[in-house]
Amino acid sequence: MESLLKEKLWKYIVHNNPDLMFDLQEDYSVSTYLDGKISGILPMLSQLLEQGLLSSTVEESCMETLTEELKPSRFLYIKAVLEDEFEDQYYIWREAGIVTYETVNLIAHCKEVFEHFGFTIENEEDPDLRNAVTGQVAGYLT
Repeated sequence: MESLLKEKLWKYIVHNNPDLMFDLQEDYSVSTYLDGKISGILPMLSQLLEQGLLSSTVEESCMETLTEELKPSRFLYIKAVLEDEFEDQYYIWREAGIVTYETVNLIAHCKEVFEHFGFTIENEEDPDLRNAVTGQVAGYLT
């Protein structure tokens, strides 16, 4: 189960937090990060397994805990802004195969905005946040 959770966590990071993926790869710390995260939930995992829950339920509960601090995804947020507000540029980047690369660059470019608003699940629908990120993206594109 631990190997499965580690694999699923890495897959989640690759798709939802590629900025973290790149940082971990650059530092050669992927294994250390994943091992640390899995170690942190081992007591929970043992408890859930002892309760005789279905493995799919155990897996879902563990993944929810493992990914909690990775939500919401700045990557997916900015990508949605690009698709909605800068459609032409998004398709140019998609055709060139650089959407992920440029979106990760935009995460760094929008860092202050996310920090100012304290980007959370509760405020990701805030129109002021959306406008601020849209403005930062527009500045990046010019």
